[in-house]
Amino acid sequence: MASVTEKIKTFLSESRRVLMVTKKPGMKEFKLAVKITGIGMILIGSIGLIIRMIGYLITGS
Repeated sequence: MASVTEKIKTFLSESRRVLMVTKKPGMKEFKLAVKITGIGMILIGSIGLIIRMIGYLITGS
């Protein structure tokens, strides 16, 4: 079983490797991510609203 310090060292080395591979997104990629996130939030909110309204109509309170 690995000690705590070994686990921390492994985590830090893996984190460093991931940070070396990542890059800052361009404006086009960022705008696309914002649009997709916004559409997802609206979709989930709409579904929640519809379920809430159906529950209100069924129970009447």
